[in-house]
Order: sequence, then C-alpha cells, then structure tokens
Amino acid sequence: MQNGRMSFAAHIVAPARLQTDEFVLRPITAADAALDFVAVMESRDYLRLWEQSTWPADDFTVEADRTDLEKLEGWNADRKAFTYTVLDLAETECLGCVYVFPLDAAFLARSHVTAVADTHWEDYDAAVYFWVRASRLASHLDRALLAALRTWLSREGNLRAHLFVTNEQFTQQADLLGGTDLTVQFEIAEPGKPGRYLAYAPPRPGSLRTAH
Repeated sequence: MQNGRMSFAAHIVAPARLQTDEFVLRPITAADAALDFVAVMESRDYLRLWEQSTWPADDFTVEADRTDLEKLEGWNADRKAFTYTVLDLAETECLGCVYVFPLDAAFLARSHVTAVADTHWEDYDAAVYFWVRASRLASHLDRALLAALRTWLSREGNLRAHLFVTNEQFTQQADLLGGTDLTVQFEIAEPGKPGRYLAYAPPRPGSLRTAH
C-alpha cells in the first residue's frame, strides 16, 4: 500500500512477532527487499486488483522495492502504520504481507466511507489489509493467515475492534472474508480507484461506543 498515514493512538500496541506451524510474521525491514520482490512480482496480476492501481509495474525492481520498504520501516518506527512480512519458518521465502493502518490514515481520510451495518467508523481501531503470494493460494495459506491474524491482533495488539479490508474486484479475497462470520460493515470509495473496498468485521449488536 502506497499511501500517507497519521499515527496510532497511544494505547495501541504493535504486536512484535507471530510464529505458527506454517509461517512467521515480523515487522518488515528494508533488508527484506529481495525476498519481498520475488513474492510481489509473482503475485502482480492480483496485487493490481488489490491495489486498484498499476503497482507493481512490469519493470518494478528490487531497488524500487527496497525504497518502498525503507518507507514502511520508517512508518513502523513512527507508529504511522504497522507492516509485517509473512515468511516461511526458515525465513528464506516471503509468503505475503500484512498492513495495519489507523483509521485516520490520510488515504482513508480522503475516502468516502458508507456504513452498511448498524455501526460507526470511529468504533474501530484499525484497518487490516493482507495478501499471500499467488503460489500459496492453492494450499489455502490465506485462510490460515486470516485465522491467525484475528486471534493475534486482538490478543497481542489490543486492537479489540479492527476491520479486514479488501477490494470487491479481488474476488478471491472477498470470497475468503465473506465465507467466515465476518460481514461487510462499510464500503470505502478511494478517490481515483474504480472498485469499492469492503471492510469486514464480526457482526455486533448495537453500537460499539460503550467498549471505549
């Protein structure tokens, strides 16, 4: 994701690391560029749907990827966003990425948000986006990642109310999210992007305002 961001509230904790039987998540660094580049380019066709842009271009390079990751690493340090690389257990292959944004991130602040359910944008702490490299979709790594994220972010990151966001044109991921107990809470229209983004969360009775 290539957008400017604000900062997380002081009470939000960035989870440091997650290890499961299948993968490792840890904060991304510029040193991950070579591994990240391979995963990005392998997955570029569907990442363009996910991003609703031409990124990554066919002539994207490792050096350009490193520049992007330097920015993401800086945002991690400044608490503007929490970005994680997903790696195999040996940490020699990138399997995807996870991005956790505050809801006052600049690109979200510029967007038109429409509530679909009986809930309120300000009731949530963060928006979570993720992708898994194309070669791992057949083994349902995306499903395993989603399940792990739901527990990890709530337990380790005190993000009690977070949204999982994808683009409606990225039907594979929309079907994944829609096949769980998560339901669409908001539709997000980003300026200049043709497809709507859909923000999913577990259905909750009434307003979440009393939780804060």
